[in-house]
This record gives sequence, structure tokens and C-alpha cells, in this order.
Amino acid sequence: MRTVRPGAQAPARWLALACGLFLLTICMLAASASSWAPHLPRLFSGELTPDPDATLPAPTRYGFRGTHTTTMLGVEAPLRTKLIARIPAELSDVLAFYRTELGKLGWQEQHDGAVVAADRVQLAFVSPLGPAALELVRKDSSTSVHLVQRNQDAATRARVMPRPGLAALMFTNLADKDAVFTIDNRTVTLPARAGKERPEAPLFHLPSGKYAYALKVEGCPDRDTTIELLAGDAWDVTVGPDGDLWSPLQLY
Repeated sequence: MRTVRPGAQAPARWLALACGLFLLTICMLAASASSWAPHLPRLFSGELTPDPDATLPAPTRYGFRGTHTTTMLGVEAPLRTKLIARIPAELSDVLAFYRTELGKLGWQEQHDGAVVAADRVQLAFVSPLGPAALELVRKDSSTSVHLVQRNQDAATRARVMPRPGLAALMFTNLADKDAVFTIDNRTVTLPARAGKERPEAPLFHLPSGKYAYALKVEGCPDRDTTIELLAGDAWDVTVGPDGDLWSPLQLY
């Protein structure tokens, strides 16, 4: 008794041919992969490319990026420029990128107080315009970037440059009524619209520390709050047109 019909021999021959073609394909793929494999590291390299359109150095690869500048009336150049970004790359690669790119711009890394850890970097620089700082933090699969550059000449021309070893605090009143500020046991009355035009706004030079200050404007509730100052910083506290107290703004 035949268990296989004579016609069943044809599929067997096709099966042998198919197996041969399959093996040939595997060999061709292996040969192709061997020639392509050297390019894999380049495709998945941690190397970051600088973006020529960025105000401050930043790579073309990012998940988020924003640039903020602080300007003053009558001074064209920003007093302070800040870059915030999230880069999908290892912290070590981002650090290498910034050391290279900032070095090209003449930024000098300062070693005093430097922090370089596996998940966090904090470095100070001296740039051609003034002091600068870089902070990197590794979180999840990205590295966050906080880069700040200050412009000493612009701050001097805007009359908000802190004295050596001190912080500067400016009060501005945009309301139509007088505003009374009290800070560090000193009280100053700002006439209506004082500070709208420079250099009318008063400027305090204070040591580093946390300060409580109070505001009184006729027809508005009294307000008490605090501000923390660091030597070398300059801040502005503004009373808005309606007598409301705006959040402090770092100028420099």
C-alpha cells in the first residue's frame, strides 16, 4: 500500500529549492549586515550637534527648549539670557557638548564650587559678557539644561549692577498712587509711576539673605512677603498699574 501518492514528489522538490533559496538569502543578509554594522554606532551615537540658530549654545536634538531674556528700558542688549532645555541624551554627553561649545565662545570654566556627579552638574563660567552658570540634571531618559549668561555692561548702563559682594534690589511703582515699601528696617515711598522711566526707581544693595518686605498702597490691602537674595544678583519688585504686587523679576 502506498502511503504517498506519486504526485507528492513534486512538492518535495520545491521544498528543497525553497530551503536553498532561504539559506542563500540568509547568507546575503549576513554579508550585507557585516558591511553595514560599522555604521550602527554612528546612527545611535551620543554625539550632539550644535544648533546654529540658538541664542545660547544648544544641540539640535531636544525634547523642549526655551530662551528667556531680561531687558531694561533704554538698554538694547539683554541684561540676562537664560536657556532651559530638555535633551534626550546622557548627562555625560550633554556635559561634553557644553564644555566644547562654551569653550569655542571663550567661556572659562571655574573650578571653585564645581559639582560633577553622575546625575547632576553645576559649573560656573566667566564669559566675555560676564558671569555665567550651567546646571545639568539627569532625570528619566533625558538631561535638563539650565544655562544663564549675564551682561555686566548692560547691567551697568541700566544702573542695576550690584556692588561687589552684595545683591541689588530695585522697587518700581507703575500705579497711579504712592506705594510705601518697607524692607530691612528701611521704608521708602515711591511716588505714583516712579520707576517707569529710569533712573527714578530706588535701588537697595543688600547682603545675601532672605528678606521680608511690606507694601502699602492706598485703597489696596497691605501685603507682606519675602525675597531671597544672593550676592551678585539684581532683582526688581514692581507694583502694577492696579496696585497689585507682581512676582519678583531677576534682572541680572
